Amino acid sequence: MTDRELAELAYNMLDKSYCPYSHFPVGAALLCADGTVFTGCNVENAAYGSCICAERTALVKAVSEGHREFVKLAVVGRGADPCWPCGACRQMLNEFAPDLEIVVGNGAKELVHTTLSQLLPHSFGPLSLS
Repeated sequence: MTDRELAELAYNMLDKSYCPYSHFPVGAALLCADGTVFTGCNVENAAYGSCICAERTALVKAVSEGHREFVKLAVVGRGADPCWPCGACRQMLNEFAPDLEIVVGNGAKELVHTTLSQLLPHSFGPLSLS
């Protein structure tokens, strides 16, 4: 699957976002090693700490279906800037895929490519506990 195809799946999630407080919809699409894709959107809550980001929605859906190997993630928004994963999402993704490829997009559908290890250098993960 190309970066553009994965990003389009993420863009398709923007209209499903529930964001009555921030008014900032985010969509994500997570590509598994076997080619399966799980999508997600942000879901906000009046108790702000209960909100969940699009990336974690996709990750939790994938893990709950038995997937544990991930190769690429697309995260997109409608803003002028690329929609970077927050720190909590970076940490959750690092649990399963420290070398994950990441594609972020903005409202103009311009894409930027990076890796999780670039976004979260010197990370703490499962190997840190050995």
